[in-house]
Amino acid sequence: QLQASGGGLVQAGGSLRLSCKASARTSSNYTMGWFRQAPEKEREFVAAIFMSGTTYYADSVKGRFTISRDNAKNTIYLQMNSLKPEDTAVYYCAARDPLTQEVKYWGQGTLVTVSS
Repeated sequence: QLQASGGGLVQAGGSLRLSCKASARTSSNYTMGWFRQAPEKEREFVAAIFMSGTTYYADSVKGRFTISRDNAKNTIYLQMNSLKPEDTAVYYCAARDPLTQEVKYWGQGTLVTVSS
């Protein structure tokens, strides 16, 4: 359902762009978003983009990360700028029910490592 890619190793202050390829049915019927899980921490919300195009961010990434979608490619992106070591985590894309916001599908995760 969801295939995430784009993770890697980057120095603090650098940038990365994550991609999440979805099926046409999924990308057009669900709120799409990103979560992350750092070592020994719980998975946390990062960003979401609603079907209307409205975006929402966690306070910790606001102003640094941008979520977007390309409907023609059924793909969502997470542009991450000014990366910090504390952004190091496995990033997961997710498809959420537009009414309940319950996560229905998870991508496989892509590792982002930010070195200091």
